Amino acid sequence: MYLNTLNPIYKNKKKRLGRGVGSGKGKTSGRGHKGQKSRSGYNINKSFEGGQTPLHRRLPKFGFKSRKNIFFKEIRLNDLSKIDGDYVDFNTLKSSKIINKKIKYVKIINTGNLTKPKKIVKLNCTKSVKMMIQKLDMKIEE
Repeated sequence: MYLNTLNPIYKNKKKRLGRGVGSGKGKTSGRGHKGQKSRSGYNINKSFEGGQTPLHRRLPKFGFKSRKNIFFKEIRLNDLSKIDGDYVDFNTLKSSKIINKKIKYVKIINTGNLTKPKKIVKLNCTKSVKMMIQKLDMKIEE
């Protein structure tokens, strides 16, 4: 391969529109006759389907976000060991800043271990937590 045997790279030049009949793109410049697409300033949404109801409006709505999640919190057994005192209730959870003031419903879940024995007052628990508390000879008041 020598420099004198290399052919130049030919790039396709952009077709120049509206340059007479002989150019192949004269007069209407490839836009055809009349209609929305032939006008200047033509621009429509990708979702536009020519007046037909678009797909995103034909399909049903789906999905749901529960408002209950704003007011509900799950608490681990590890978190209960942070509380000073012998018993745990809703107010002690708020005062120890484990839950914030928006929370209205609390459930204790079985994650981690209880280091100090506690008395749980008026809080929901999972079955596994109730079993664990009974084994440790602690009490749940409902």
